[in-house]
Amino acid sequence: MTLDTVKHASGTPDVGQPWKELGLKEDEYDRIREILERRPTGAELAMYSVMWSEHCSYKSSKVHLKQFGEKVPANDAMLVGIGENAGVVDVGQGYAVTFKVESHNHPSYIEPYQGAATGVGGIVRDILAMGARPVAVVDPLRFGAADHPDTKRVLPGVVAGIGGYGNCLGLPNIGGEVVFDACYQGNPLVNAGCIGVMRHEDIHLAKASGAGNKVILYGARTGGDGIGGVSVLASETFEATGPAKRPAVQVGDPFQEKLLIECTLEIFREKLVAGIQDLGGAGLSCATSELASAGSGGMRVELDTVPLRDATLSPEEILMSESQERMCAVVEPGKVGRFMEICEKWDVLATVIGEVTEGERLEIFWHGEQIVDVPPRSVAHDGPVYERPYARPDWQDALQADDAGKLPRPATSAELKDQVLKLVASPNQASKAWITDQYDRFVQGNTVLAQPEDAGMVRIDEQSNLGVAMATDGNGRYTKLDPYTGAQLALAEAYRNVAASGAKPLAISDCLNFGSPEDPAVMWQFAEATRGLADGCLQLGTPVTGGNVSLYNQTGETAIHPTPVVAVLGVIDDVNRRTPIAFKEEGQLLYLLGDTREEFGGSAWSQVVHDHLGGLPPAVDLDREKLLGEILISASRDGMIDAAHDLSDGGLIQSVTESCLRGGNGARLVVPDGLDAFTFLFSESAGRAVVAVPRSEELRFTDMCGARGLPVTRIGVVDGEEIEVQGEFSLTLSELKAAHEATIPALLA
Repeated sequence: MTLDTVKHASGTPDVGQPWKELGLKEDEYDRIREILERRPTGAELAMYSVMWSEHCSYKSSKVHLKQFGEKVPANDAMLVGIGENAGVVDVGQGYAVTFKVESHNHPSYIEPYQGAATGVGGIVRDILAMGARPVAVVDPLRFGAADHPDTKRVLPGVVAGIGGYGNCLGLPNIGGEVVFDACYQGNPLVNAGCIGVMRHEDIHLAKASGAGNKVILYGARTGGDGIGGVSVLASETFEATGPAKRPAVQVGDPFQEKLLIECTLEIFREKLVAGIQDLGGAGLSCATSELASAGSGGMRVELDTVPLRDATLSPEEILMSESQERMCAVVEPGKVGRFMEICEKWDVLATVIGEVTEGERLEIFWHGEQIVDVPPRSVAHDGPVYERPYARPDWQDALQADDAGKLPRPATSAELKDQVLKLVASPNQASKAWITDQYDRFVQGNTVLAQPEDAGMVRIDEQSNLGVAMATDGNGRYTKLDPYTGAQLALAEAYRNVAASGAKPLAISDCLNFGSPEDPAVMWQFAEATRGLADGCLQLGTPVTGGNVSLYNQTGETAIHPTPVVAVLGVIDDVNRRTPIAFKEEGQLLYLLGDTREEFGGSAWSQVVHDHLGGLPPAVDLDREKLLGEILISASRDGMIDAAHDLSDGGLIQSVTESCLRGGNGARLVVPDGLDAFTFLFSESAGRAVVAVPRSEELRFTDMCGARGLPVTRIGVVDGEEIEVQGEFSLTLSELKAAHEATIPALLA
C-alpha cells in the first residue's frame, strides 16, 4: 500500500477520502482542501477531523462563549484566563491556584469505569500542565432514574472509576454532586474538576517557541485505545439502541499518572521546559498543533519515533490515539540531558520526537517521508465557526404555564410530616455516603471540608493556614423551565455554597452540558444559558477562567435537560475559621437569612411528591446573593456563627435535616409570621441560608444583618434529638437518619 505523503496527495487530487466517516461535513472537507490548496493526506485528514470535532473546536458554541471574555472583565485575582489548559487566579501570599471542570460523558456511558477514570486523569493533567501540583478533585455527576436497571450498570462503574483513579493518585475528592433524573437515562453526565497549587513564578503555558528547541513526548506508550474518542463519542448523538462504541474509550493507569506527576513537578522545579501540553482529547494531533500554533515558529515531528504499545498502528492512528498518561514538552537542547535523567529516575519513558523550526508550518514525517504539512493554527484554533439557528421551542410557553402552584399541598400536619420524610428519603435528597465513602476525601491531610459540606476546602499553606474552597452546582430542572435564570441559579448556588463555608468567591469554571446543537431548541437553551451565566458573572464580579462544552448529550431525539454546571473557587485566609454545616451545640440559635416566597417551579417537592416539572424557577437576585455572601464571610471570620448551610434543593427542611444529622443534634423550629408551614419548609427561594448563632453573638450578628439590609428571622434553636416544627409535627433524628441513609444502598444493592 502506498504511503499517503504530501507529495502523493498533491499529485492525486481526485482520490476518495473517508471525511464523512471521520465526522467532517462536506463543506468542512472542502475548506481543508482550500487551506492546503490540495487534498489532505490521510494523516492530515485525521488531524483535522479530531481537532475540528465539536468537542475540540467548540465550533457550535464559540459565538456564544466569546461573551465570557468580552462581557466579564478580569478581576485583580485573574492571572491566566480563557484559552489555556486551565485558568489561574492569585490567592495571596505568592500562591496561585489553577482549576477547571471538564466532561467525560459519552465514554462513561459506554465503559463506565474507564470513562470516568480517564476523565479524572485528563483533568488532572490539564492542571499539571499549568505548572501546578494537583491537590484535590471534585465530581459533579448526573444519572438516569435511580430505579432504572441501567443506572445500576453505569453508576457503580463510574463511582469506582473516579475513586479508583483519584485514590491511587493520592488526591482527595472534596466535592461534587449526584443527581438522578430520567432525562439522563441514555446520557449520564460525568463531569470532573481539579484544583492545583503553585507559586506565581511557576506558571507554565502551552507554546512552542525557540527554533532548535526539542519536542519531547514522555509518559506512557501510545496504543490503540481512544482512537477517535473526541470525534466519535463526544461530537455526535447516541443511537437509541444504546452503547456500542467501546474501542473509542481510553484506558487509564493511575500509577503511571502518579509517576508522571512527580516527574513533571521535578522538571518544573529545575526550570527545564519552555512550553508544555498534556495529551488528552485528540492526542498528538492536539498537542503538536496547539503547541506550534501558540508559539513563535513551526514544528517538525518524526512520528515513527513515537514509542508504541502496538507496532501495527498506522500514522493516522498514532495521531488520533488518546492513550492516557502522556505529556509533550518543549526543551532547550542544553537541558535535554537533565530532562531525560529526571524521567529515567521516575521510570517515565521519554523520547525526542521533533523540534521547533524557524518556519510557520507543522511538518510531520514517517520514516523520512512527509505526511503532514499544515499551518498549525488552521488545525488548532481556526476551525469552523457555526452560527447555528436557534429558536425558543414551541413547548416552552406551555411548560412555564403549567405552574407548580396548582399542585395539591398537604392538608394536615400528618400529611406534611409524611411528605418531609418522603423528601429526605428521595434519591436526590438522600445521603450520598454510599458513593462518597468510596472516595478518599482526606488523603494528604489538608482537607478541612468535604462532602456533604456546602463546599470542599483544602489548606494550601501549613504555616499561615491559607486555603481554597470549591463548590459545583447545576439544576437541569430549573434550566429546562428558563435557561437564562437556570444558569444564574447554578452560579448563585455555587457562589452561596463557597461563601457559606467562609471563603470569598473569586472566579468560576463551567461545564455546559446540552443536547444536539443541530436542534434549534437546544441551541436556544444554550444561547440563553450562556447569556445568563455571563450576565451573572458580570454582576457578581466572578470572571470565567475557562471550562468545557459538552454537546450531543441525547439518545435519538431525546435530549437531556440543559445542564450548565458551575464551579466557583474561593479563598479563605485561615481555614481554622471555616464554617461547617453541622449543628454541634445545643442552645445555638437558628436564623434564616433572606426572603422566603411561594416558589415551587422545578422544586424537589414538586418532583418527589407529584412527579411534576412546570412553571417558573425561583427568581434570582444577584445583588442579594452578593450581600448574603458578604454577611456569611464576615460572620465566619469574626466568629459570629458556628454553622451555616445554604438553602436550595428541598428548601429549609432539607438543609435543617442535613445540619442536624451532621451534628447529631435536633432542632425546634417555629414558623415565622406571614408564612404557612408548607411554604416555610419546602420553598426553594434563592438567596437564603440558615445559620447557627451562639447566644453570646446574637445581638452582634443581628445588628450586622440589620445594618447591611439583609432580612434575618429567628426560626428556632438547636435542641434535643428530634426536629420539631411547633404546632405541626416532630421527627426523631433516628427516623430521619434511617430514611435519609437507606435509599441509595437499597437502590444499588
